Amino acid sequence: MPLFSRSTPATTETTTTTHHRGTSPKRSSTLFRRRSPTPPPVAHSSTHNFLHRNEDASIITARERVIAAERSEKEADRALIQARVAVKEAREHVKRIEREAKEDARRAQLKAEQAKSLGKRERALGHLIVLL
Repeated sequence: MPLFSRSTPATTETTTTTHHRGTSPKRSSTLFRRRSPTPPPVAHSSTHNFLHRNEDASIITARERVIAAERSEKEADRALIQARVAVKEAREHVKRIEREAKEDARRAQLKAEQAKSLGKRERALGHLIVLL
C-alpha cells in the first residue's frame, strides 16, 4: 500500500450519493493540501501582501518608489545605449561623407590639372604660322 494515497476497497460496491443543487461533495484533506470551501480572494499582489503584511505603509511606499526608480534606471540605461549607438552611427556617417568629399576633391583637382594642360596646348594653336 502506497504511503500517501487512499486505499480503494477490493470489492466493488455501488454507492449512490445525492447532493443538493449547488453544493459539491466534501473531499478529505491530504497531508499537503487542504481544501477550503471558498478560495481566498485574489489580490493584485497577494504574495507581496502576504510577505509584507506587518510592514508600515511608509515602508511599503518607499519600497515601491525604489522599485520604480530601479525600473526608470534600467530604461535610462537602455536609452543611453541607444544614444551611444546613434552617436557611433552619426560619426561613421560623417567620416564616410568626409572620405567621399576628399575623393571628389581629388577627382576635381585631377580634372583641373587636365584642363590646365589642355589649355596650354590650346594656346599654342595658331601661333605657329610658317611663312613659306
